[in-house]
Formats: sequence, C-alpha cells, structure tokens
Amino acid sequence: MTRPSPSGALGLFAAVLVLATALPEPVMAQNASQIARVRAGQSCPGCNLFQGDFSYMEARGLNLSRARLRQANLSLSVMNRTRFTNADLRDVDAYGAVFSSARFGGANLTNANFVGTYLEGADFSGARLDGVNFSGAQMQRATGLTQRQLDRACGDAETRLPGSLRIPAC
Repeated sequence: MTRPSPSGALGLFAAVLVLATALPEPVMAQNASQIARVRAGQSCPGCNLFQGDFSYMEARGLNLSRARLRQANLSLSVMNRTRFTNADLRDVDAYGAVFSSARFGGANLTNANFVGTYLEGADFSGARLDGVNFSGAQMQRATGLTQRQLDRACGDAETRLPGSLRIPAC
C-alpha cells in the first residue's frame, strides 16, 4: 500500500476546499419553537418561520418584521394589522387570506400567491412584488403601491386596485 505524497494530499485538500466554497449555502431550517410561538398568537420579529403552516390562523397586530416566512402557508388566515415590514415572504401561499391594514413595507413578496386575498388598507411601500399573483385580490384602499411595482405582478379582471393603477393579466 502506498501513501500519498504530501504534495498529493495538499492537492486533494485544495480540491475539497474549492468544491466546498463552490456549493450553494445550506438552507436554514425552520425554527419549530418560533413557528409555535406565532401560531399561539405571539409576535416574533426576525424569526425563522421558513415553510411554517399558518393557514386558518386568526391573529391581530402581530409583529413579524424582518421574519423569514419564505414558502410559508398563510392561506385562509386572518392577520389584520400584522407588520410584515422587511420580511422575506418569497413563494408564500396566502390564498383567500385577510390582511386588513397589514404592513408589507420593504418586504420581498417575489412569486407569492395572493389570489382572492383581502388587502384593504395594507401598505406596500417599497415592497418587491415580482411575480406576485393578485388575481381576485381586494386592495382598493391599499397604500404605497406604484405602477412600477404592479407591472412586475399579475392579476385578473376581479383584482381591485386603488385609483388608476393597473395590473397585467396572469
């Protein structure tokens, strides 16, 4: 049996190091205790709620600012006056939810599903809406929306928007 030379071992180490830095960063797993905290109706700013199931939940005035809610299920939930400011809401499913007077300022909602969602009085100042489906959403009294934001989202004939704003069809 032959032993690898020191230079061969060094080359192997270098190759492993290059491979390790080239791989994507691992996904941070959800925090089950933080998800349970929110399901119990408690605020959790900055929490890791990745893929959390908050469907059918009823809560009011929660602070979920800067929380990671990516791929979470908010379908048919009622979360009026909840603060989602600067939160990661990418790929969220919020079908039929109610977010009256919720704050989404600075949040990333890329590819979120807001089909049939009630968003009256919600604030979208500076929110990223790329690929968001607002079909059937009620948002006539939403604030902070710009045409530029909505040009990156989509909706349908049932989508209700404030003023003269328009949204492309999905």
